[in-house]
Amino acid sequence: MNEIVEWAMNLAADGGPTALIALALATLLTEDLTCIAAGLLVARGSLAFWPATGACYAGILIGDLLLVLMGRTIGRPALRVSPLKWWLSEELVARAERWFTRRGPGIVFASRFMPGTRVPTYFAAGVLRAPFFRFAGWFAIACAIWVPLLVGTATWLGTRATEMLATWTSAVPALIGAGLVAWCVAQLGLAMATWRGRRLLVGRWRRFTRFEFWPRWVVYPPVLAYILWLALRHRSLALVTAANPGIGAGGGLVGESKSEILHGLAGAGDRVARWTLLVAGEAGARWAALESFMTEHALGFPVVLKPDVGERGDGVVIVRDAAQARAVIEAEPAPLIAQAYVPGMEFGVFYHRMPAATSGEIFSITDKRMVGVTGDGKRCLEDLILADGRTVCMTSFFLSKFVVRLDDIPAAGERVMLSELGTHCRGALFLDGTALATPALLAEVERVSRAFEGFHFGRYDVRTPSAEAFQRGEFTVIELNGLTSEATSIYDPRHSAWHGWRTLCRQWRIAFAIAAENRARGEKPLTLREVWRLLVAHRRGHDHAHRPSRRHGSV
Repeated sequence: MNEIVEWAMNLAADGGPTALIALALATLLTEDLTCIAAGLLVARGSLAFWPATGACYAGILIGDLLLVLMGRTIGRPALRVSPLKWWLSEELVARAERWFTRRGPGIVFASRFMPGTRVPTYFAAGVLRAPFFRFAGWFAIACAIWVPLLVGTATWLGTRATEMLATWTSAVPALIGAGLVAWCVAQLGLAMATWRGRRLLVGRWRRFTRFEFWPRWVVYPPVLAYILWLALRHRSLALVTAANPGIGAGGGLVGESKSEILHGLAGAGDRVARWTLLVAGEAGARWAALESFMTEHALGFPVVLKPDVGERGDGVVIVRDAAQARAVIEAEPAPLIAQAYVPGMEFGVFYHRMPAATSGEIFSITDKRMVGVTGDGKRCLEDLILADGRTVCMTSFFLSKFVVRLDDIPAAGERVMLSELGTHCRGALFLDGTALATPALLAEVERVSRAFEGFHFGRYDVRTPSAEAFQRGEFTVIELNGLTSEATSIYDPRHSAWHGWRTLCRQWRIAFAIAAENRARGEKPLTLREVWRLLVAHRRGHDHAHRPSRRHGSV
């Protein structure tokens, strides 16, 4: 690419039409770098600003339209040939055409300011038969903004940019500097110019300002520092792994088996949802095991399928028919848990008990609410998601999850549920329900916990018919999480970051106190080498689970 720029600049040594033609042709190979070169030629006095800009503009616009034409002539027939025809049905392509016709101008305009997205976007515009002359106008407008900004910025950089362009590697800072201002201004202007863009900005702002949406790498540094202080205070970096001797993987530190935990709760009887383990193996045998389980317990669909080792709802699917169940079993070769689906409200109950104490305590309760939108018979599902004050905060997740239904228009009064799992990162709203604790609830949680020998610290995920039934101690356990489970009530939108940090630090202080007492009673924590092996094994399993594959996400 550097040779192309040098070629164009050499031709421009004497100015004139030859230089302008050279610039226009160079844009067909490298648009942004050619614009940078044009700006340098202007700064050197070889060309005037507007002729140089016009040459780049003409070359880029022609190249964009050629990509669209290639998509219309080459791309469309390819959709009728294997393997593309296996993955893209006529219905899906037709839906994509309608969607692109409606949203395409904004996408085309935005892609001009995001290098790397242009070729696939413009080619897709042709494949999806976008109205040619309508989209050509958007191409022309986008180029009319982008090209003068990029050429003008390079001109302003002047001789400093010339030095940077000595090699392609050193040209990168110049390219970034030249395009950054234009990109930022264009992105903000594009977002503010449409209702959709403004709503997306609202969602991003709320995620930035609300503690409940902060990523782990922001939330946990203060907590990890406190954990390290506790470890030094107790003279053992791995002491906390003795908090739950009855749970493997360091008491639930990382990578614990859900089936082993459910086995530990066997003494709780009907308080635990019916379940079975579908071991790794041939899909037909696993399907037969699922059928046998459902027959034995007189279960019908829906049924929950989830990985035996997993976290944050990853891979959990509520299957609603045999075909979907077979698809999940075939897609996930690792051991799966099949569990009876329990309807009703969902709560997270964080419990802890000192080993010598006669009873434990409920540390926190999370009221997990599934979210949805209500149709008005006029707006499509995407607009309903963007208009809702809660769902707008998770537009990336919901728009991806419901991509094939975004243009559907729900009937007036129709409720469309967007989340079915009590997992915050998959859409659920978490409220602080600690005030719901009652003596009856604690007594039943205590009874269930005592049935699990060696369990002292963790969070139950339970379902119940109603809040009143929950307070009476009527619930069904669907999962129990050990050492690294959170008191998820901290993610109530009303709570601040300080509340979250204080709660998490207090939670870990209790875990260390329990582990210290267990150590005094003869329990041995893991060694640092064993902890390291656990973390490495978990990391490998996590990377494998998140590779592009047929793995099913939450539904």
